[in-house]
Amino acid sequence: MRHLLSRIEPGDEVLELGCGYGRVLLPVAAKARRAVGIDTAPESLDLGRELAGDIPVEFIEMDATSMTFPDASFDLTACVQNGICAFGVDRPSLVREAIRVTRPGGRVIFSSYSPRFWEDRLEWFEAQAARGLLGLVDREASRDGVIVCADGFRAGALDAEGFTTLLAGLGLPGTISEVDHSSVFCEIAVPEGRPDTRG
Repeated sequence: MRHLLSRIEPGDEVLELGCGYGRVLLPVAAKARRAVGIDTAPESLDLGRELAGDIPVEFIEMDATSMTFPDASFDLTACVQNGICAFGVDRPSLVREAIRVTRPGGRVIFSSYSPRFWEDRLEWFEAQAARGLLGLVDREASRDGVIVCADGFRAGALDAEGFTTLLAGLGLPGTISEVDHSSVFCEIAVPEGRPDTRG
């Protein structure tokens, strides 16, 4: 989260895709001029509104691949905590839509998990399985960044090479960096002459 917060200026209008109950969005709201989060889970959004109290933040139910915001609405659009894999949507479409709602000169930031964080991810999923929140982790089937659970749930990740391939397929430049040996961040600077990302 520190890395994302370091990319925000006090006057920025920031959008988080897949904000859930606001674990990232609420600290963003403390730094940005405007903080908006979207998610498709109404229960999480309701909890976020409750936790926010008087903090000026917007929680909106919306699909990240077909947002109703006008073009160039935000200075920074973020999709962190592996949303690019966890949403289960077409990744190029997600990136295009994030760029569409971001102002020229603004930034789009995605993050996923570093391969170095593999054992920590496995332990976290096994702890969730022990609580009955998902099926048992199939250690034999889990590999190459994909965690497989007995109930059919799968959780992938996108490493630096994966982000590079994704951006190359879209014809977009980006900066990819590993942070704290746990996260891989991909940052796209939206050019003044914005590219045609409609696909």
